[in-house]
Amino acid sequence: MMSEKTKMLSGELYNPNDRELVEERHQARLLFQKINQLNEDSKKKRNSLLKELLPNSGKGLWVEPPFYCDYGYNIHTGKNVFFNFNCVVLDVMKVEFGDQVLVGPDVQIYTATHPLDVKTRNSWLEYAKPVSIGNNVWIGGGAIIYPGVTIEDGAVIAGGAVVTKSVPANVVVGGNPAVIIKEIIN
Repeated sequence: MMSEKTKMLSGELYNPNDRELVEERHQARLLFQKINQLNEDSKKKRNSLLKELLPNSGKGLWVEPPFYCDYGYNIHTGKNVFFNFNCVVLDVMKVEFGDQVLVGPDVQIYTATHPLDVKTRNSWLEYAKPVSIGNNVWIGGGAIIYPGVTIEDGAVIAGGAVVTKSVPANVVVGGNPAVIIKEIIN
């Protein structure tokens, strides 16, 4: 029989109240609360705690606190990824960032989702879909990225956009739901 964590990571319905998952979320919260409370004179300590919280992060990760996530270990970053203030990454499943990604303040990235069927939803089971963000992507402040979305290289997500569908390379998207506003010519 599969564990609830295995179900979660494979995108199947799982019980988020499973003891192992509750403990892992608790440990992540303890870490990000420490990170979020450190003052500017404690950058070395903050970076050490960030590496513990986000063990799959690449070189040059820069996170402006506060920062929030579910587990941390499902967040994978390339080189030189920047998170501005007050970002939330619900990393029930893998969230992958390429190199040179800029994430504006108040951005929210979700992998967790819930069944549409009310009976199943009321059982408190949930599932997740991965999110993938390519290289050289800029996500403007207040944007929301939904479960299962892929954002390809060079895309720009306008501030406040609600991204419900995958985004091709080298375009600007904006609105709710986000639509292509223009192509970027390099």
